[in-house]
Amino acid sequence: MSEPLLSFTSFVLSLVNTAAIHFGDLPDPASGERGGVNLAGAVQMIEILALLEQKTKGNLTAEEWQILEQVLYELRLRFVEARDQQDGKRIIEP
Repeated sequence: MSEPLLSFTSFVLSLVNTAAIHFGDLPDPASGERGGVNLAGAVQMIEILALLEQKTKGNLTAEEWQILEQVLYELRLRFVEARDQQDGKRIIEP
C-alpha cells in the first residue's frame, strides 16, 4: 500500500500556513499580497488545531504529537504578540 498524499503533519502545517496568512506573515496565495492582520481568522485556525489536539490525543505518533504541540504553542504566542500590537501595547518594555 502506498503512502497517502496528505499526511497528518502536512494537514497541520497547511492550517499553520493559513494562520500565518491571517497574521499577515505570509502573502495570500490568491493575490500574492500580504493582507492586514485578521485576528478572528487566526484564532479560528488556532481553535481548529486545538480541537485536533483534543480529538486525536493518544492516536498520533510521537512526531505528529510533538509537531502539533509545538505549532499550537508558537501560534498562541504569535496571537498574543499580534493582539498586543493591535492594542498598541508592547510585550517587553525597553
